[in-house]
Amino acid sequence: MNPQGRHIRRARPTDIPEIMAIERECFVEPWDEEVFVQTVEWTPFSFFVAVADGKIRGFVIGCMENTGSAVYGHVSNLGVTAAYRGKGLGRLLVSRLERQFVLEGAEGALLEVRASNTDAQEFYRKLGYREAFLLSGYYSNGEDALVMMKDLPL
Repeated sequence: MNPQGRHIRRARPTDIPEIMAIERECFVEPWDEEVFVQTVEWTPFSFFVAVADGKIRGFVIGCMENTGSAVYGHVSNLGVTAAYRGKGLGRLLVSRLERQFVLEGAEGALLEVRASNTDAQEFYRKLGYREAFLLSGYYSNGEDALVMMKDLPL
């Protein structure tokens, strides 16, 4: 554990209740619990939690995508409980996931963010992500998604 009493580790099945509480706090359309259960079972190498003050305060999930011409890491879901936002946990989580992407051969990382979520867009810009293109009507309520991308070191 680091001096600030926080660390990043791989998610475990027993973490799902705390992760679900964060997911429901963070998102209007939270993922189903079964998605988290399957993710921790099937792809545990790209599912991380941030622990601070003895509890899970955030999580990140990613996966690898091969387009045929390039391999990307996809940041699929990131959530940090409101009381711990702005304290560096989100940055630590994304950084850890990006390191995993590099280990698995990704040239870059990508993600989708709601067009209306300017706070998240600014967060990702600070981490080196840039707007790539818009996905019209991506979310179930018809809202557009902004796809953001970042080159990763080879």
